[in-house]
Amino acid sequence: MGEPANEVLKHIFRNMESQIFSEVNPHSIIDELFSQRVICAEDHYKLSRFPDSRDGCRELLLLLHSSSHPNAFIRVRLALLDEYPYIIDEIDKQLPSLTSQLQQLQLSDSTEGKLLLPDYSNIGPTA
Repeated sequence: MGEPANEVLKHIFRNMESQIFSEVNPHSIIDELFSQRVICAEDHYKLSRFPDSRDGCRELLLLLHSSSHPNAFIRVRLALLDEYPYIIDEIDKQLPSLTSQLQQLQLSDSTEGKLLLPDYSNIGPTA
């Protein structure tokens, strides 16, 4: 059985952490994540206090990896779409078959991240 889209994206974000740390300003996406209830007010405040975007981004990704939100990484991908389309391109290159399904999810939240995909266990963390 396939993994939910959020879990697949979680693996991809972990693989891309270095690029994300160096290129993404978390201040540009934390408002969106807060409005989508991915992060709480306390987390929003804490993340907005980081003067260095690299440290803030690192803290945001650590927070998201421990999040119980069922769509955390789907929401991050959508939040990055406008300002960081080249990062979305990199994500989508790692998972071409997910692209159209995520675009559909962007238009309608009706599945709440329960979209099942083919088994992508070979892209998970390596031992």
